[in-house]
Amino acid sequence: MRKDGRQPEDLREVRVHRNYTRHPEGSVLFEMGETRVLCTASVENRVPPFRKDTGLGWVTAEYAMLPRATAGRVSRDAARGARSLEIQRLIGRSLRAVTDFSSFGERTIYLDCDVIQADGGTRTAATCGAFIALADAFEKLAEKERLRTFPLSDYVAAVSVGIVKGEIILDLNYEEDYRADVDMNFVMTGGGKFIEVQGTAEGTPFSRDEMNRMAELADQGIRKIIGIQRNALGPDHTINKGITQ
Repeated sequence: MRKDGRQPEDLREVRVHRNYTRHPEGSVLFEMGETRVLCTASVENRVPPFRKDTGLGWVTAEYAMLPRATAGRVSRDAARGARSLEIQRLIGRSLRAVTDFSSFGERTIYLDCDVIQADGGTRTAATCGAFIALADAFEKLAEKERLRTFPLSDYVAAVSVGIVKGEIILDLNYEEDYRADVDMNFVMTGGGKFIEVQGTAEGTPFSRDEMNRMAELADQGIRKIIGIQRNALGPDHTINKGITQ
Protein backbone atom coordinates (compact mmCIF):
# COMPACT_ATOMS: atom_id res chain seq x y z
CA MET A 1 0.00 0.00 0.00
CA ARG A 2 1.22 3.49 -0.87
CA LYS A 3 1.67 6.30 1.65
CA ASP A 4 -1.63 7.91 0.64
CA GLY A 5 -3.46 4.61 1.13
CA ARG A 6 -3.81 3.71 -2.56
CA GLN A 7 -3.17 0.32 -4.08
CA PRO A 8 -0.64 0.19 -6.98
CA GLU A 9 -3.46 0.25 -9.59
CA ASP A 10 -5.42 3.12 -8.00
CA LEU A 11 -5.85 6.61 -9.42
CA ARG A 12 -5.86 9.60 -7.13
CA GLU A 13 -9.29 11.13 -6.63
CA VAL A 14 -10.33 12.99 -9.78
CA ARG A 15 -12.59 16.05 -9.54
CA VAL A 16 -13.92 18.05 -12.49
CA HIS A 17 -15.41 21.54 -12.21
CA ARG A 18 -16.82 22.74 -15.54
CA ASN A 19 -17.60 26.38 -16.36
CA TYR A 20 -15.11 27.38 -13.69
CA THR A 21 -14.52 30.89 -15.04
CA ARG A 22 -16.96 33.15 -16.79
CA HIS A 23 -15.53 34.32 -20.10
CA PRO A 24 -13.88 31.42 -22.02
CA GLU A 25 -15.90 29.19 -24.32
CA GLY A 26 -14.61 26.26 -22.27
CA SER A 27 -13.33 26.42 -18.69
CA VAL A 28 -12.45 23.52 -16.39
CA LEU A 29 -10.69 23.13 -13.06
CA PHE A 30 -9.29 19.59 -13.24
CA GLU A 31 -7.98 18.01 -10.05
CA MET A 32 -6.06 14.76 -9.63
CA GLY A 33 -5.30 14.38 -5.94
CA GLU A 34 -3.54 17.57 -4.89
CA THR A 35 -2.67 18.58 -8.47
CA ARG A 36 -5.01 21.27 -9.76
CA VAL A 37 -4.97 22.69 -13.27
CA LEU A 38 -7.18 25.43 -14.69
CA CYS A 39 -7.81 24.72 -18.38
CA THR A 40 -9.56 27.24 -20.62
CA ALA A 41 -10.49 27.06 -24.30
CA SER A 42 -10.82 30.27 -26.32
CA VAL A 43 -12.18 30.49 -29.86
CA GLU A 44 -10.68 33.07 -32.21
CA ASN A 45 -11.74 33.72 -35.80
CA ARG A 46 -8.26 33.48 -37.27
CA VAL A 47 -5.67 30.81 -37.97
CA PRO A 48 -1.86 30.67 -38.20
CA PRO A 49 -0.39 31.70 -41.58
CA PHE A 50 0.14 28.09 -42.69
CA ARG A 51 -3.62 27.47 -42.34
CA LYS A 52 -4.81 30.65 -44.06
CA ASP A 53 -7.18 30.14 -47.02
CA THR A 54 -7.29 26.37 -46.49
CA GLY A 55 -10.72 26.24 -44.87
CA LEU A 56 -9.16 24.34 -41.96
CA GLY A 57 -9.09 25.28 -38.31
CA TRP A 58 -6.35 24.76 -35.71
CA VAL A 59 -5.98 23.72 -32.06
CA THR A 60 -2.98 24.77 -29.98
CA ALA A 61 -2.04 24.81 -26.29
CA GLU A 62 -0.04 26.79 -23.77
CA TYR A 63 1.06 25.50 -20.36
CA ALA A 64 2.50 27.21 -17.30
CA MET A 65 2.82 26.88 -13.55
CA LEU A 66 1.79 29.72 -11.29
CA PRO A 67 4.67 30.98 -9.13
CA ARG A 68 3.53 29.20 -5.94
CA ALA A 69 2.11 26.07 -7.53
CA THR A 70 5.05 24.26 -5.89
CA ALA A 71 6.63 24.39 -2.44
CA GLY A 72 8.96 27.20 -3.48
CA ARG A 73 8.19 30.15 -5.70
CA VAL A 74 9.08 29.74 -9.38
CA SER A 75 9.57 32.83 -11.54
CA ARG A 76 6.92 33.44 -14.19
CA ASP A 77 9.78 33.61 -16.69
CA ALA A 78 10.24 29.87 -16.18
CA ALA A 79 6.94 29.34 -18.00
CA ARG A 80 8.85 29.99 -21.23
CA GLY A 81 11.36 27.23 -20.48
CA ALA A 82 11.95 23.99 -22.34
CA ARG A 83 9.81 21.87 -20.00
CA SER A 84 6.74 24.07 -20.45
CA LEU A 85 7.20 24.11 -24.22
CA GLU A 86 7.49 20.33 -24.29
CA ILE A 87 4.30 19.91 -22.23
CA GLN A 88 2.21 22.37 -24.21
CA ARG A 89 3.26 20.69 -27.44
CA LEU A 90 2.21 17.35 -25.94
CA ILE A 91 -1.22 18.76 -25.05
CA GLY A 92 -1.69 20.28 -28.50
CA ARG A 93 -0.64 17.10 -30.34
CA SER A 94 -2.88 14.97 -28.15
CA LEU A 95 -6.04 16.96 -28.84
CA ARG A 96 -5.32 17.56 -32.51
CA ALA A 97 -5.20 13.75 -32.91
CA VAL A 98 -8.99 13.55 -32.45
CA THR A 99 -10.01 16.85 -34.06
CA ASP A 100 -11.62 17.26 -37.49
CA PHE A 101 -10.20 20.61 -38.66
CA SER A 102 -12.54 20.84 -41.64
CA SER A 103 -15.63 21.00 -39.43
CA PHE A 104 -15.24 24.42 -37.77
CA GLY A 105 -13.74 26.67 -40.45
CA GLU A 106 -10.72 28.92 -40.17
CA ARG A 107 -10.77 29.32 -36.42
CA THR A 108 -8.16 28.63 -33.77
CA ILE A 109 -8.96 27.09 -30.40
CA TYR A 110 -6.39 28.19 -27.81
CA LEU A 111 -6.07 25.89 -24.80
CA ASP A 112 -4.45 27.58 -21.80
CA CYS A 113 -3.44 25.19 -19.03
CA ASP A 114 -2.29 26.86 -15.82
CA VAL A 115 -1.15 24.73 -12.89
CA ILE A 116 -2.34 26.39 -9.69
CA GLN A 117 -1.11 23.57 -7.43
CA ALA A 118 1.36 20.84 -8.36
CA ASP A 119 1.77 17.41 -6.78
CA GLY A 120 2.92 15.32 -9.71
CA GLY A 121 1.23 14.46 -13.01
CA THR A 122 0.68 18.05 -14.11
CA ARG A 123 1.05 17.27 -17.83
CA THR A 124 -1.39 14.38 -17.67
CA ALA A 125 -3.94 16.35 -15.62
CA ALA A 126 -3.60 19.29 -18.02
CA THR A 127 -4.26 17.03 -21.00
CA CYS A 128 -7.35 15.51 -19.37
CA GLY A 129 -8.75 18.90 -18.37
CA ALA A 130 -7.95 20.52 -21.70
CA PHE A 131 -9.98 17.86 -23.50
CA ILE A 132 -13.09 18.73 -21.48
CA ALA A 133 -12.55 22.45 -22.06
CA LEU A 134 -12.16 21.81 -25.79
CA ALA A 135 -15.33 19.70 -25.91
CA ASP A 136 -17.27 22.51 -24.20
CA ALA A 137 -15.86 25.13 -26.58
CA PHE A 138 -16.92 23.06 -29.59
CA GLU A 139 -20.34 22.53 -28.00
CA LYS A 140 -20.87 26.30 -27.73
CA LEU A 141 -19.61 26.79 -31.27
CA ALA A 142 -21.98 24.10 -32.53
CA GLU A 143 -24.95 25.69 -30.74
CA LYS A 144 -24.12 29.09 -32.24
CA GLU A 145 -23.15 28.10 -35.76
CA ARG A 146 -24.77 24.68 -36.29
CA LEU A 147 -21.59 22.91 -37.37
CA ARG A 148 -21.99 20.21 -39.99
CA THR A 149 -20.32 17.63 -37.75
CA PHE A 150 -19.00 17.77 -34.20
CA PRO A 151 -15.23 18.27 -34.45
CA LEU A 152 -14.14 15.64 -31.88
CA SER A 153 -14.05 12.01 -32.99
CA ASP A 154 -13.08 10.47 -29.64
CA TYR A 155 -12.12 11.12 -26.04
CA VAL A 156 -8.51 11.75 -24.96
CA ALA A 157 -6.99 11.19 -21.53
CA ALA A 158 -3.51 10.78 -20.08
CA VAL A 159 -1.94 9.21 -17.01
CA SER A 160 1.47 8.48 -15.53
CA VAL A 161 2.84 5.06 -14.61
CA GLY A 162 6.12 4.36 -12.88
CA ILE A 163 8.29 1.84 -11.11
CA VAL A 164 9.08 2.72 -7.50
CA LYS A 165 11.16 0.29 -5.42
CA GLY A 166 10.50 -2.43 -7.97
CA GLU A 167 6.71 -1.98 -7.97
CA ILE A 168 4.67 -0.74 -10.94
CA ILE A 169 2.23 1.94 -9.83
CA LEU A 170 -0.37 4.15 -11.50
CA ASP A 171 -0.76 7.94 -11.32
CA LEU A 172 2.34 9.03 -9.42
CA ASN A 173 2.23 11.94 -7.00
CA TYR A 174 5.28 14.17 -6.57
CA GLU A 175 6.98 12.08 -3.89
CA GLU A 176 6.56 8.90 -5.93
CA ASP A 177 7.71 10.60 -9.12
CA TYR A 178 10.80 11.94 -7.33
CA ARG A 179 11.75 8.43 -6.14
CA ALA A 180 10.79 6.55 -9.32
CA ASP A 181 13.29 4.34 -11.12
CA VAL A 182 11.09 4.54 -14.23
CA ASP A 183 8.66 7.29 -15.18
CA MET A 184 6.22 6.94 -18.11
CA ASN A 185 3.36 9.05 -19.43
CA PHE A 186 0.66 7.66 -21.71
CA VAL A 187 -1.93 9.50 -23.79
CA MET A 188 -4.71 7.39 -25.27
CA THR A 189 -8.09 7.69 -26.94
CA GLY A 190 -11.38 6.34 -25.68
CA GLY A 191 -11.05 3.62 -28.30
CA GLY A 192 -7.85 2.39 -26.64
CA LYS A 193 -5.40 3.73 -29.23
CA PHE A 194 -2.10 5.33 -28.23
CA ILE A 195 -1.45 8.97 -29.09
CA GLU A 196 1.81 9.41 -27.23
CA VAL A 197 4.08 7.37 -24.96
CA GLN A 198 6.92 8.99 -23.01
CA GLY A 199 9.21 6.80 -20.96
CA THR A 200 12.47 7.32 -19.09
CA ALA A 201 14.61 5.13 -16.88
CA GLU A 202 15.43 7.61 -14.15
CA GLY A 203 17.45 5.03 -12.25
CA THR A 204 17.24 1.39 -13.36
CA PRO A 205 16.58 0.36 -17.00
CA PHE A 206 13.29 -1.42 -17.58
CA SER A 207 12.47 -4.55 -19.56
CA ARG A 208 10.02 -5.03 -22.43
CA ASP A 209 7.80 -7.05 -20.09
CA GLU A 210 7.75 -4.19 -17.57
CA MET A 211 6.94 -1.72 -20.35
CA ASN A 212 4.02 -3.89 -21.48
CA ARG A 213 2.73 -4.15 -17.91
CA MET A 214 2.96 -0.36 -17.52
CA ALA A 215 1.05 0.12 -20.76
CA GLU A 216 -1.69 -2.23 -19.56
CA LEU A 217 -1.98 -0.41 -16.25
CA ALA A 218 -2.10 2.94 -18.08
CA ASP A 219 -4.89 1.62 -20.30
CA GLN A 220 -6.93 0.65 -17.24
CA GLY A 221 -6.38 4.05 -15.63
CA ILE A 222 -7.20 6.01 -18.77
CA ARG A 223 -10.45 4.10 -19.22
CA LYS A 224 -11.45 5.18 -15.71
CA ILE A 225 -10.52 8.80 -16.41
CA ILE A 226 -12.51 8.81 -19.64
CA GLY A 227 -15.49 7.51 -17.69
CA ILE A 228 -15.10 10.49 -15.35
CA GLN A 229 -14.80 12.89 -18.31
CA ARG A 230 -17.92 11.39 -19.88
CA ASN A 231 -19.90 11.76 -16.66
CA ALA A 232 -18.68 15.33 -16.18
CA LEU A 233 -19.83 16.35 -19.66
CA GLY A 234 -23.16 14.61 -19.18
CA PRO A 235 -25.51 12.67 -21.47
CA ASP A 236 -26.85 15.78 -23.21
CA HIS A 237 -23.44 16.93 -24.44
CA THR A 238 -23.04 16.51 -28.20
CA ILE A 239 -19.89 14.40 -27.83
CA ASN A 240 -21.75 11.83 -25.72
CA LYS A 241 -24.54 11.61 -28.27
CA GLY A 242 -22.03 10.90 -31.04
CA ILE A 243 -19.46 8.67 -29.30
CA THR A 244 -21.00 5.54 -27.84
CA GLN A 245 -18.10 3.40 -26.64
